[in-house]
Amino acid sequence: MVATTTAFSDLVNQLQNNFVDLKFALGSDFSWSADQKTVYYPRSTMQHAPQLLHEAAHGILGHSTYSRDLDLLKLEREAWSKAIELSKQYNIVISEDTVEDALDTYRDWLHARSSCPNCGKTGVQASAKLYKCVICPQSWRANDARTCGLKRTKL
Repeated sequence: MVATTTAFSDLVNQLQNNFVDLKFALGSDFSWSADQKTVYYPRSTMQHAPQLLHEAAHGILGHSTYSRDLDLLKLEREAWSKAIELSKQYNIVISEDTVEDALDTYRDWLHARSSCPNCGKTGVQASAKLYKCVICPQSWRANDARTCGLKRTKL
């Protein structure tokens, strides 16, 4: 465990040296803060190196905000593509399963946000947090819910 933890710390140091515009800081989860230009990561082993590269990729690509749910999925796919590119430089293997499993969590989240709280059918996104059902007359707002429970409020 100590060896893999040390290897992970070495990877963080290499990324800090190679991408001086980004900051890297311990956090509770892997995440990218565009406002702080910081990649947050928990104490980890090399098993989690793909997630670190993925979050660093968001920073390298300059990802900040998105206005539509599908834009988020596009940003996530771009970050995974960049992470795979970076993985070759750092001798890290990122499997297609790792990428698809991560993207599936976003697909599931997007589906839950767009599910009508009245009839359960898939609605359409009208604006950043506003959805409308194409089956029944229901409209609803959804919270961000990427790090907390999803809440849909009927309008």
